[in-house]
Amino acid sequence: QVQLVESGGGLVQAGGSLRLSCAASRFIFSAYAMGWFRQAPGKEREFVSSITWSGDNTKYADSVKGRFTISRDNAKNTVYLQMNSLKPEDTAVYYCAVDTYLYSSSEFKAASWGQGTQVTVSS
Repeated sequence: QVQLVESGGGLVQAGGSLRLSCAASRFIFSAYAMGWFRQAPGKEREFVSSITWSGDNTKYADSVKGRFTISRDNAKNTVYLQMNSLKPEDTAVYYCAVDTYLYSSSEFKAASWGQGTQVTVSS
């Protein structure tokens, strides 16, 4: 059973920064792309960012491009999301996800999710 545990969320003022972490276990972390998604109250879950299994290719939603950076440490089985210049509209529960297919270069398709971590940005 895949296990994904997010941490690093919290309350921050607009313009501030947070770094989310997602510790993965019970699967071959280095063989799968990883992603971050978020869900704001009353809205559907949306894609934020993804990173390939090797870490050499990343994608971002337009709303976070230039402010958020995804990275991974395959030695630590951990994926990160550095969030800078945070805005109130970034307030959401942030979820880590693992891709469905091994060594995939196709569009990210989440197979399993973490429990989420709350990020609240005050104005």
